[in-house]
Amino acid sequence: MASAATHRITKSDPTNAAVWLEHASSLSNAPASGRPQKSQEWNSALNLDEVSALYKEVFEAQQVQRRLSGARRLQRGQFEIATEIFPVQHFSGDFVCIFDQGDSTVIALGDVAGKGLTAAMWSTHVMSLVRSCSASLDAPGSIVSAINQNLCTVGSGVPITTMFFATLDWQRNELTYSNAGHFPPFIRRGHSGVERLSVGGPALGVIPSSKFDQKCIRLAPSDLFIGYSDGLIECRNCDDEEFGIERLLAQAKHSRNLSAGKALFSIIAAAQDFAHGVQRTDDLTLLVVTGASSR
Repeated sequence: MASAATHRITKSDPTNAAVWLEHASSLSNAPASGRPQKSQEWNSALNLDEVSALYKEVFEAQQVQRRLSGARRLQRGQFEIATEIFPVQHFSGDFVCIFDQGDSTVIALGDVAGKGLTAAMWSTHVMSLVRSCSASLDAPGSIVSAINQNLCTVGSGVPITTMFFATLDWQRNELTYSNAGHFPPFIRRGHSGVERLSVGGPALGVIPSSKFDQKCIRLAPSDLFIGYSDGLIECRNCDDEEFGIERLLAQAKHSRNLSAGKALFSIIAAAQDFAHGVQRTDDLTLLVVTGASSR
């Protein structure tokens, strides 16, 4: 039987492709004395055309995920939206999906368990469900419920997925949301404190009959909305301390008079300074909504 390292790469065999590349990489980096005697057999397997085609497909897959995410910078009415995803590998299990639906803007932020290509494939599927369900349903609770039922019908093997789903009515300054087990985003309302957005239900893909509540709240241009993944608050420093929600809240307070883009990178910079060079172990996602005219 042929070794996994010499297995031919095909478009329908991404798992073996990853194994092939891993073995090829370890082979090329090995010292000469430790290389297999049948080096000619290995060299014949290293088909550069196939490797090039594989990298091209990886790039195209990344672009599909990026297009489903929508714009990273967006202004609607008096509001500005900014978001960034920083994957720990080439692909991300975190996802953000932003697009207009009727007179509102849909905002979905989520995290698929796992990392890399497998998690990214599932996150792409969830983003497609967000778009299709939003086109046929109106209420965030109903949309999240439909997505949950779809994932549950797939059967075993579906990774646990958390998601915050909201529609921003930027003409009425209203945000209607349903939170499916995601770390609660929060709104810093000037000097009047912080509101955490936790109404909803459990994580997706676990219980088909789960109910998802929704809530409509006011979002003023003077407010600062922060949505994030666990990769942000779980950033660690050399003392193994986490960045944590309290530091995030404090940095949001310092950033409340900034534009969405500047506030986003102010918070990211604070997390990086805290980590002080310690490598991240999870995807990191941040989403900021602020008033556009006053900053």
